[in-house]
This record gives sequence, C-alpha cells and structure tokens, in this order.
Amino acid sequence: MSEVENPVDTVVRLLSKNMWVVKEDGSLASIIASKEWYDRELFKNYDGQITVGLAESRDTKIDMSGRLRRRVGSLRVNVWSQDILTRQKMVEEVNRIVRQNRNKPNETLYYFRGIGQATETHKAYHAGSAEELTPQHASWTELANVEYEKIWYSDDNRHSKSHNVNSEYALMLFRFKIDSREKTVKKIVLAFEGYGTAPAGNGVTIKVWNHVAQAWQNAQQGTGGADETISITLTSNLTDYIDDSGYVWLLARTTNPSDGITPAILYCDYVCCTVTVNGITYLDIVSYRDADRVEVKPFIFRTEFTLKSWSFEDIGGVF
Repeated sequence: MSEVENPVDTVVRLLSKNMWVVKEDGSLASIIASKEWYDRELFKNYDGQITVGLAESRDTKIDMSGRLRRRVGSLRVNVWSQDILTRQKMVEEVNRIVRQNRNKPNETLYYFRGIGQATETHKAYHAGSAEELTPQHASWTELANVEYEKIWYSDDNRHSKSHNVNSEYALMLFRFKIDSREKTVKKIVLAFEGYGTAPAGNGVTIKVWNHVAQAWQNAQQGTGGADETISITLTSNLTDYIDDSGYVWLLARTTNPSDGITPAILYCDYVCCTVTVNGITYLDIVSYRDADRVEVKPFIFRTEFTLKSWSFEDIGGVF
C-alpha cells in the first residue's frame, strides 16, 4: 500500500525544483529550500534560503459516514536573504511557482536543463549494440557537456548517436534521480522526444528498467522520421521501477539496426520524467508579509508566507 507524503516535503521539493532567481549581475542565484528553520551559516555558500513548516493540519469529513475525508493544511514558508533585491525576486518566484502549480503541487517534472557531467543526479549515455544493454553495462559512454546541452530543452537542437555496425542499434540511456520516497509515488510518466532512422525503416523504441526483474519492460514505439514524443505511463508496481538508489532508467534505441553500410541514427531533442505522489492535490497562497530582522548585522531580509493545502482520503468502510 502506498504512503502519503508529508505536505512539507511536497512544498520543499516544489519550490526547490522550480526556483529560478537571476541576480543583478546576470548570474543565477543559489537558493536552498529546506524544512524549518533558518540557518545563518548557509549564507556563506547560498544567496538565499527558503524554509517550510507545518503550522496546522485539520481533518474534516466530507460525507455523513466519515469515510471520505479532507485534510486541510496551513503551511509557513519563509524567504530569507541578506540582499533585499534577492529577497524580492525570491518572493515573486514563490508567488509564481505556487500559482502555476496550485492544482498539481504533488507532480514533479525531472529533466536535463542545466545538467552536465559534473552533476550526480540525472545522467545520459549512448552506445551501439546488437542487444539492449543493462544500465550497468560497461559499453555505455556518458554524454559530453556540449551533448548534454542539446537535450536541455525541446528546441530542435538534437543530440544524435550514429552507429554503423551490421545488425546493431544506436542506443541512449537516461537516468533520473527521484527525490520522493518510492512508497509515496503513485504515477510515473517517461517521455522521449526524438526519432530514429535505419535502412529497414524509421522508428524509436523506448523501455523502462525493472530492477526487480532485471529486464527492460513496457515497450513503446514511434515510427516517424521527424520529432515525435513517445511516452511510458506506470501506475502499478512502481517500486519495481525505482531502484535502491532512487533512480529510474529509460532506454531509447532505433527500432531497426544498421546494415553495416547505412548507419542507424538515434536523435533526441528532449527527455523527461514526471512523478506524481500521494499527498496534497491543491496549494495556494493565503497571505504574506515582510518580517525583516534588523537587530542583527548584516540585516536578514525575511518574508513570511502562509499557504493553504488540501488532500482527500478514502479511509474505507460503508457509506
């Protein structure tokens, strides 16, 4: 049975994954989101901090039997910075993120924007082979930084893998690091945008790795000779697809192999993984106010938000 995620964890991840603050000099601000409370030492390495805490949670029944219930939460979100302009931009980002995700706060999009070889979360590899290699196979080669940049966005700037060995395919492997506890996950959607060409015909085949069965499963295919989006949706036995390190693995290959004369070429424009957890399904801003700390030097510029959330639960029984 799946677990319900703590709403604080959901909001921390939502803000952390979507926060995008550009400083006055054009560089990207380093912002950390965490559970309460504020840590002054973090300002040695970060431009700002966001803390999230649960102020109150109320459980109400929404039918006479009490079987269907709604949990209504009140959350504290504090924005902290030693720079007043950075604080202002962080406040605007909190407003933007919550408003844009108010009906899906429990949904997280994982993709490769900003990822390179130095990153230890998501990874991408390519290879050529007559078989579908396991994620741990030594034949995989990680993408170079300039190749990673080609899969950052859906912008027609594609990474390609060409392989010209008879009866062998061009392959790519994508690793996504999932932040949620695997038992709270209720849905995973993997999507690949691209296409494949080969002498016997166009097409891409994608599969997801089942680490329990040690096999690639849930094959989906495209047949186009231009960009198309192919997806795999998982809603059952999800812990079989999130390994012990929290990784989900996606394989893409040309549907047809090379003939040794004409190469098999796999093109990727964009790839992503969307994870939905059991937890809050609505989030909105109630109010916010400035609460600067001017009794310390340097000043700490702080804004406190109050957010409301809710989730629904069927606890069983008879109406």
